Amino acid sequence: MKRAVRMRPARMDDFDAFWSMAEESGPGFTSLPEDADLLTRRLSKSVQAFSGQAQHVEQINTAEYIMMLEDVETGEIGGCSALKVGTGLNVPFFNYRIITLAQVSREAGRQFTLDALTLTNELIGYTEVGTLFLRPKFRGTGVAGLVAQSRYMLMAAAPELFGEKVLSELRGVVDHQGRAPFWDHLGAQFFRMSFVEADRLSGTTDRQFIFDLMPKYPIYVDLLPAEAREVIGRCHADGVPALKMLEREGFRFERVVDIFDGGPIVVARRDMIRTVRQAQRVRLAVGDAQGETGLISTPGLANYSVTTLVGQFGPDGTFIVPQNVLDLIGLRPGDEALIWLRSDLP
Repeated sequence: MKRAVRMRPARMDDFDAFWSMAEESGPGFTSLPEDADLLTRRLSKSVQAFSGQAQHVEQINTAEYIMMLEDVETGEIGGCSALKVGTGLNVPFFNYRIITLAQVSREAGRQFTLDALTLTNELIGYTEVGTLFLRPKFRGTGVAGLVAQSRYMLMAAAPELFGEKVLSELRGVVDHQGRAPFWDHLGAQFFRMSFVEADRLSGTTDRQFIFDLMPKYPIYVDLLPAEAREVIGRCHADGVPALKMLEREGFRFERVVDIFDGGPIVVARRDMIRTVRQAQRVRLAVGDAQGETGLISTPGLANYSVTTLVGQFGPDGTFIVPQNVLDLIGLRPGDEALIWLRSDLP
């Protein structure tokens, strides 16, 4: 039997589920650290953002919106995803940009190029889509798209709240013991700590330690051992489906990688993200309609909710959906909604 699920704003009483997901996520999942105080602050910040209680420009410009995948019949939380506004405004967002340097010598008759890693904090003001996690029980049930796309539906519902450019940081190659080849051969030489410890500090501090300890000069990729070179720009095996979903939405890798595990950072313009671009506002009607599938959400921030959709346009221009779909997200016939319809178009 198909689950009746929806994505809805996180609440403070979701803490136990949020903590369980942090435990289940494993090493290198920086956005879900096993830090009770940090997770509590994130939930509180999200509750404030969704409620519209942020009064100061700084709070609005650095807001975070966390959503939970909820089985409506049982109340069980099956996953989460989030949007963070204003990357790099409060806390630096350090990365390595891969640059290409030309080496030329007429006397020696040599001309070639070399890649180098340079420390940057250039992705300032971007909105970050992340914290995408599905609990084991909910994997393979067809809900991954809902969890991921709910973030883009929120952008489409209230674009003024989010930056014009969007990024997503994917976990790099890290094993179950917390060993990361990129870190072992590069970062560990400067930080003198384990990957797990550095990752924890990155997720729970203001990251000043990165600026203090990271090398300030370009690092030639060819000087790194093959084990480290091979994982630059590669994501963790568990993140490959998420990367493919991001690429379908229009995100692209632009040679920026995480400084700890070398994982890729992909970017897109907000208004060119597929779901944002194709979302449309409609007036709702109720009926046993078939034909179109996709997603449906409430039209604004208040009482935001998203679920899967089956329906069709009526002759009067309304969009017809079954009553149970409206019940899932708290809408009624005649209400306005935001829909995204699945198609074969890019």
